[in-house]
Amino acid sequence: MKVLLTATVQSHICQFHKPLVEVLHAHGCEVHVASRNNLAEKNGLKLDFVEKVFDIPFSRSPKSLDNLKAKKMLKKIIDEGNYDVVHCNTPMGGIVTRLAAKKARKKGTKVFYTAHGFHFYSGAPKKNWLVYYPIEKFFSRYTDKLITIVDEDYQLATKKMRGEVHRIHGVGVDEKRYCPVDYTEKTRLRREMNFKENQRLILCVGELLPNKNQKMAILAMKDIVRYYPDAVLLIAGNGPEKGNIEHEIRECALENNVKLLGYCTNLQDYQHIVDVSVSCSKREGLGLNVIEAMLSETPVVATINRGHKELIEDGVTGYLVPVNDFGLMYTRITELLSDADKYEEVQTKAREYALDYSFSSVKNELEDIYFER
Repeated sequence: MKVLLTATVQSHICQFHKPLVEVLHAHGCEVHVASRNNLAEKNGLKLDFVEKVFDIPFSRSPKSLDNLKAKKMLKKIIDEGNYDVVHCNTPMGGIVTRLAAKKARKKGTKVFYTAHGFHFYSGAPKKNWLVYYPIEKFFSRYTDKLITIVDEDYQLATKKMRGEVHRIHGVGVDEKRYCPVDYTEKTRLRREMNFKENQRLILCVGELLPNKNQKMAILAMKDIVRYYPDAVLLIAGNGPEKGNIEHEIRECALENNVKLLGYCTNLQDYQHIVDVSVSCSKREGLGLNVIEAMLSETPVVATINRGHKELIEDGVTGYLVPVNDFGLMYTRITELLSDADKYEEVQTKAREYALDYSFSSVKNELEDIYFER
């Protein structure tokens, strides 16, 4: 079997589709990728686990003329490539790919599309339903298998979309990399990374974008440091909001209590040393950062959105708080830090739940979809 994976940017394939490629290679498949090369912006990411890579000028903007050029280039690649499956991802990557694959699909090529969280859902703005829902429904007619990663999307797609509809538990997180460590290892890592043994550490992972809303965690830290003066909030990620976040840190006089880590390739080490993880997103499909924390037995305090609600049962596998309610976020964090029994209970139940989202679990689901075991 010969498979072409597409997405708007190559970093998407690197970050989210290595488990799929491993499944395909295990079955002797040849795997190619067609995406825009953005890896220079992503320190440490390499697309070195597939047989061939095409640099295609996709744009996230539907108004960009680059997508017309991308469609033309992609159509030629698909028509000449004799692919058994073309598997597309991301909104614009999915639209352009399905248009480019129409001729090949008539000749027998199967087209798969993974929806990493529809923009329309219960509680979404009305304009999302007016714009995105008709588009996704229309393009489902050019889709042989639609793969969803959120249960709400699966339920809706089963009723409203064409083609086969499947659900998998996300894109997979490496449960061997994100795993619990004992106190001795935690202490060793803290010492190695220049943190104190009993220092309270909080982690916030995500691109520095307005939607990721790291400002909320910084505001929560203003109260946390009153009780834990040497507590540190570690913010991992890069992006255009860096300047605004640095300004907020100075405004809150938290220069000694908030540390920007930039883009990290060793996030598992931070999950192993921190006490609590926070996620402040206004919107989320299915946050890998939350799954990574849960698998590492790091309790999570996250904002209420559909992606977080998919993963966290409030008070059981973590805590959910309203967006921008930094006062309640502070309260939940300090409750976890001060109640050892509750902390341990959340750790255990969160990891048990998150195992369904691990590499091994998702690989089995992908194998069922591709090879109909």
